[in-house]
Amino acid sequence: MIHSIIQKSQLEGALRLDAEYYQPEYFIDFTKGDWRPIGDVLELCQYGLSQAMNDEKKGYPIFKMDNIDYSFLFEDDVRFADIPKSTFDQFEIKKDDVFFNRVNSEEFVGRTGIYKLDNLKSVFASYLIRVRVKSRGEILADYLNIFLNSSYGLRQIRKYTRRAVNQANVNAEELKQMRIAVLPINFQKEIAKVSNESWKSFENSKSLYQQAENLLLEELGMKNFESEGELWNVVKLSEVKNANRIDAEYFASKCEKIFSKMKNQNVKKLDDLVTIKKGIEPGAESYQEEGKLFIRVSSLSKNGVIDKDQKYLRDDLYQKLKEDFEPKEEEILLTKDATPGTAYVLKEPIQGIISGGILRLRTKENVNAEYLTLCINSIIGQSQVERDAGGSIIKHWKPEQVKNLQVPILPKSTQQKIADLVRQSHEARKKAKQLLEEAKQKVEDLIENK
Repeated sequence: MIHSIIQKSQLEGALRLDAEYYQPEYFIDFTKGDWRPIGDVLELCQYGLSQAMNDEKKGYPIFKMDNIDYSFLFEDDVRFADIPKSTFDQFEIKKDDVFFNRVNSEEFVGRTGIYKLDNLKSVFASYLIRVRVKSRGEILADYLNIFLNSSYGLRQIRKYTRRAVNQANVNAEELKQMRIAVLPINFQKEIAKVSNESWKSFENSKSLYQQAENLLLEELGMKNFESEGELWNVVKLSEVKNANRIDAEYFASKCEKIFSKMKNQNVKKLDDLVTIKKGIEPGAESYQEEGKLFIRVSSLSKNGVIDKDQKYLRDDLYQKLKEDFEPKEEEILLTKDATPGTAYVLKEPIQGIISGGILRLRTKENVNAEYLTLCINSIIGQSQVERDAGGSIIKHWKPEQVKNLQVPILPKSTQQKIADLVRQSHEARKKAKQLLEEAKQKVEDLIENK
């Protein structure tokens, strides 16, 4: 039996009686070194804005929990809030503000990131807590962010987390009660330097990927392509019969514009370029919290396999399935359900099984895997996915539709230039993540050895 003995004075101080709060694995010896309540080092601790959001870019960008990743706030897929200037002034984000996700499923509660963007007037949503360190205090913002992402921060976050069915939370007062180790300011500056280098690598990764996309579109004569389609389109009855579809979305002019731009290109069906293998669904009862990876649609992005709602399989089941369902290096993983059309080339061997919502693509000799993946992830592939995928709640991209995806085949030398930019992008992203791990390890080592 796991147990711990707690003094009555500790119960009274914490105002908590639940056993989870006093689990031994959350223990930190605060008598070693200088530990202060986080609230003592802050000049601001503020809940975010409760406001309807839109995707039409009306108003100001509004950051939410989904925009926090790898200890930073990213503007990818940011939504907007149409709010008056007075409200914007109250919730405007400043550079080096730190954001803490206060409520969600337990694995996402406490996700923390720092804002490094320049020249973007933005606000933040209500599920986030914004904290700002004192301008001439003993704690730097970058160090606070790295500390909360380190094992010493995560232990306290898990300790303070209040758990309910399918949801957990940590409020602002509890965040302020957590303790931070006050380390020498010169050391904190070193951590801030590594943190900023990591951010620059993430930005470099994004820039390189954008260069690859731009080169693709430029080579296809689509450099200034306008993606917005008309509100109407004229199609022939024969086209309706061939498609076996009558919904307006299928015949959206955006896709037709792209096809017209590619009509003088060498265009192939995806089925001519790859071999395709489908994943498997062993059933939710097979999921575990540890073991071998079970790669689901939710844990795959164009940047790779991510730690999001990750599930695992027991080793004996993995051994049984690996021959037919374990992806190999240089294969493309492609989602067909829920968020169809997300593609990624595996850069290294992985021990895991792919779910039934993911396809494994092995390229043939006439196409580069990174080039093909970029085509699928670009507007060229995504416009076709949007047209094809059906389903009122969960989208499904049927295997026959996947096989019929139209892909422009550029000369081998051009494919290689594009692929090189994509690989450089992934390398920069890998470097950024390594720098973050280095920063966290340095913090943990110094605290441990005090």
